[in-house]
Amino acid sequence: MTLLEATDLVAGYGRADEVLKGVNLTVAPREIVAIIGPNGAGKSTLLKTIAGLLHPSRGVILLDGQPIHTLSPRAIAQAGVAFVPQEANIFPALTIRENLEIGGYLDPTQIRARIEATFARFPMLAEKRHRAARSLSGGQRQVLAMATALMVAPRLLLLDEPSAGLSPVAAETLFATILEVNRGGVAIAMVEQNANEALLIAHRATVLVDGRNRRDGDAATLRADPEIGRLFLGFQAEGVA
Repeated sequence: MTLLEATDLVAGYGRADEVLKGVNLTVAPREIVAIIGPNGAGKSTLLKTIAGLLHPSRGVILLDGQPIHTLSPRAIAQAGVAFVPQEANIFPALTIRENLEIGGYLDPTQIRARIEATFARFPMLAEKRHRAARSLSGGQRQVLAMATALMVAPRLLLLDEPSAGLSPVAAETLFATILEVNRGGVAIAMVEQNANEALLIAHRATVLVDGRNRRDGDAATLRADPEIGRLFLGFQAEGVA
């Protein structure tokens, strides 16, 4: 059973700048799929295309078998897809509660109930609900960004480099939070430069190189592969514990 199926995607930032050159991606319900690869491979462009911020010049994106690649970002969010960009993903001057209120814009009637559910899930946000978002640490800001995206009750969450710039301790806490969100029933497609940690929590993974799929498969299998270890994980995979 497939929740998301993207096939033969060609997309970029202009006719002369095709970043994706025939990319495929599938995500099953309740699955975490890691998207790894070198800088400039098209990882973030893939997420932006799925979210509707870019429209493919070729290819199809299906959500539950229905095409979404011609829809607006708002319509895609209404269909059940939420996108958390790497940067500018919160409103620093607003309080935590106000950020969540904005996140619930698609269904104002559910905002209060979803905020209370969010505070129950993320006690740290509840404790700081009246503080400005800029007062949060880097890891806490990423939790707020995810919580804001979850206000639309998505079936699929797109995360772009969630651990970028975080300390190892903060990143470890964030990955635990991502796992918790997934265990709550939300499928996740995650672009992550910390490929080792991404492959540890993912069910499957795809490796993008130069806008094309280089490898796809079970995350644990890819993490144990010597070539993947040498190129993306910073160690020889035979030595993985």
